[in-house]
Amino acid sequence: MSKKFEFVLSLSEISQIAEILPKKGIILLMGDLASGKTTLVKTIAKMHGIDEKIVNSPTFSIMQKYGQIYHYDIYNDGSSGLLKNGLFENFFEDGLHIVEWADENLIELLKKYLLDFCIVKIEINGDKRKYEVNNAYTRS
Repeated sequence: MSKKFEFVLSLSEISQIAEILPKKGIILLMGDLASGKTTLVKTIAKMHGIDEKIVNSPTFSIMQKYGQIYHYDIYNDGSSGLLKNGLFENFFEDGLHIVEWADENLIELLKKYLLDFCIVKIEINGDKRKYEVNNAYTRS
């Protein structure tokens, strides 16, 4: 069953999004520069008992791992960077995989391999953010 949610939230309300997101599997984050993707990752990590201060955008390393959370940033090379660095295979591992700058190629790859994922689109909305959460790509 497809589930789609929309929220317009301030920074102090961001935990509302983290509460409805999957606790394991793959979350794809899409949004412009400075839209709040890494801020959302920090909030998710905090809800998983991880010190949010150690979470930062892995733009140059592509991936960082915090406990059972895998944090990817594919801004520079897109999904091809995941493939050429052998990181796509991580998506088959247990844990929570969060991808900043997800692209259509990655979505197609995940569908091809029948991997469940959730898409979160983030837009700047004044001093708040609009979050569109789409869980349409889950089998459960």
